[in-house]
Amino acid sequence: MSVLRGNVKMAAASMRNTKWRSFLTMLGIIIGVASVVTVVSIGEGIKHQIDGQIDQLGRDLITVRPGLPPQHTNNGAIENIKVILGPGSGGTLSEQDVATVAKTEGIGLAVPLSTVQGEVSVGERKLASQSPIVLGTTSELASMLHGPVEHGSFFDEMGIREEPNVAVIGLNVARNLFQQSVPVGRSFEFLGQQFIVQGVLKQFDTTPLSLATDFNDTIFIPYSTAQKLTGNNARIYQILAKPADASQLDSAVANTNASLKSAHQGQQQFSVLRQDESLAVTNTILDLLTKLTTGIAAISLLVGGIGIMNIMLVSVAERMHEIGIRKALGANNRQIMMQFMAEALVLSACGAFIGILLSLLLNFILHISTTFSPILNWQVMAGAALVSLLVGVIFGTAPAIKAARKDPIDALRNE
Repeated sequence: MSVLRGNVKMAAASMRNTKWRSFLTMLGIIIGVASVVTVVSIGEGIKHQIDGQIDQLGRDLITVRPGLPPQHTNNGAIENIKVILGPGSGGTLSEQDVATVAKTEGIGLAVPLSTVQGEVSVGERKLASQSPIVLGTTSELASMLHGPVEHGSFFDEMGIREEPNVAVIGLNVARNLFQQSVPVGRSFEFLGQQFIVQGVLKQFDTTPLSLATDFNDTIFIPYSTAQKLTGNNARIYQILAKPADASQLDSAVANTNASLKSAHQGQQQFSVLRQDESLAVTNTILDLLTKLTTGIAAISLLVGGIGIMNIMLVSVAERMHEIGIRKALGANNRQIMMQFMAEALVLSACGAFIGILLSLLLNFILHISTTFSPILNWQVMAGAALVSLLVGVIFGTAPAIKAARKDPIDALRNE
């Protein structure tokens, strides 16, 4: 133990004497560890947010979208997602599809979501057509989303007949368009028509990297009004449905798929998805991001390992006289080898420690400045640190062996 402590002290002294060189040597290790820990933390956080989003919208929510259904691997994982996801995408569904879903055995509710393009304004303040998103839907959406209105009320069919130009807006729309959180009763202009705000939605959990619609940035208007504004050309990009019995979700999905396929003359031009499937694209993005970062981290660790080996070779060359003196005083090859192995391990351990500290700082910055909520994974931190130490052992071996095999007389002659 005392020998190990002595080797570590000598390694620390060597690093203090060459601070910048040691830091640059550790840089590859630092980048590799920080990138792996940060990306895995982001991924874990997003998965947690996805789970919360599923709970908020209801785990029995069924989504019908244009596009081919996702394919599954042998172990059940979803791959090759070609579903058209967002309101800005090119696929469409029809009113007949909505009627087909509503009549399907086991389905309790079915509502359309149709997009209407246009500029939203209040006086001189204007918002681009992409933000907020204007969607036409029916009054059943309120029941489907478990009472989503925080202030005011959702429109109903009787109220629509009396006043068709009503709207329910997301919280971000209220703040950006009206500069307040409760603009109930105020009006905005859309496609030359004045719309009265009847309600403001509660805050919806959002999932970063998700391509699904963010209801916080959405304006809902009656579907019948959307049809009038577009000359009966409002494009339905999504149908939301709920089973009459939540415990019969799988059969409701299967029945909906069969009904729509029959209505489309046997053509699979749509996808009927459960909540976990409709959000699977986010997991696909996360997997790609994780693989990319893992590759970058592997390269960084390789570069860091090569850096450690090069600097250790330089250190051996610079300290030949020291090696000769130690051997002359009785140090054997194993002791010399362990001295330089300790230096390589200290370099890699310090690099891993700084990398973990950097990842903690990055996680904190992401948490306070973005919608990401990273979740730290201590197992990943420990794994990254162990891999860094392994890199130090592997790439520190060659310089240590070179130092250990040096003839003491030749070493003492070196100046």
